[in-house]
Amino acid sequence: MKSFTQVTGIAAPMDRANVDTDMIIPKNFLKSIKRTGFGKNLFDELRYLDEGLPDQDCTGRPLNKDFPLNFPRYEGAKVLLARENFGCGSSREHAPWALDDYGFRAIIAPSFADIFFNNSFKNGLLPIILSAEIVDQLFQEMYANEGYELSIDLAEQVVTTPSGETFSFEIDEFRKHCLLNGLDDIGLTLREADAIRAYEEKRQQQAPWLFGAIQPGA
Repeated sequence: MKSFTQVTGIAAPMDRANVDTDMIIPKNFLKSIKRTGFGKNLFDELRYLDEGLPDQDCTGRPLNKDFPLNFPRYEGAKVLLARENFGCGSSREHAPWALDDYGFRAIIAPSFADIFFNNSFKNGLLPIILSAEIVDQLFQEMYANEGYELSIDLAEQVVTTPSGETFSFEIDEFRKHCLLNGLDDIGLTLREADAIRAYEEKRQQQAPWLFGAIQPGA
């Protein structure tokens, strides 16, 4: 998993409440369990004017010119501004995969659906909760200033605007540690690889039949 320390990048808008995971990545694209390749279909039904197909080359598809992520000013955005209850709906982990694969490193919203919120941390994506008033301020500043960038410092737990104004956010210490060090559940387990190996060796001596040491008919 990619670590998250500091990120500075263009902010892009998803200016609607209750954005569900089927809107983030429609169900017809959930045929792969790889974490990559979903970015081209992020918000597929909003980005394109036709119906997308799994594994389709999207370069020639007709774009919805009214959808903000298709605006040149938001190209290469790393921060997504959203409204209340972002990521509601089904529990699909493909939603944070698609956001990350597109290039987003953080999402700022007044609230998130619980499962999406937890899945984001496990996939190196930082969900930041700020008050509705602050989020509304960020939206207004972003709309008024092309190339509007936000800086996020996870260690200090602050979001900084181009004017230098800062907003603090809360984060669980364990989740913060995992993001700073790029540790997902597998990474956390592998840190104990020596202890796991020692236990397996000891257990194999104690109960060799569990490890296939005794062959059938022997």
